Amino acid sequence: MISKQSPRSSEYHPDWILASVSGGASPLWLTEWLGESLVLRPGMRVLDLGCGRAMSSIFLRREFGVQVWATDLWFSASENLQRIRDAGVEDGVFPIHADARSLPFADEFFDAIISIDSFIYYGTHDLYLNYLARFLKPGIQMAIAGSGFTR
Repeated sequence: MISKQSPRSSEYHPDWILASVSGGASPLWLTEWLGESLVLRPGMRVLDLGCGRAMSSIFLRREFGVQVWATDLWFSASENLQRIRDAGVEDGVFPIHADARSLPFADEFFDAIISIDSFIYYGTHDLYLNYLARFLKPGIQMAIAGSGFTR
């Protein structure tokens, strides 16, 4: 759970990480990697789409001070709320149970949208990115990270 390439993620307790993982890759490593490329400032509104057990959402709140809408279809918003409360970030992470193809947000609401290792489950339709982009303010950032083999 410790990586020289991910110093922020390495500060999190391994038991918490293992209890929160919902896929094969470390959401913290992917979120930290994306965070280096994004402009994230405290108070910005971020959609964490396909957040799983909200680990990436908690990380974004703690490390960047952004407000995060932790949105997932497969994991309960109530369970994610408990994880968010346990992490002490309920003032800035808001769990949402929603299908990524039918999002309950206003147009141009978010300052950034991220998808950590989940885009392949909902974003493969040719027109999906156009649909998703409407939730972003004009000229703002969207970032997608997925795991894969390097060799």
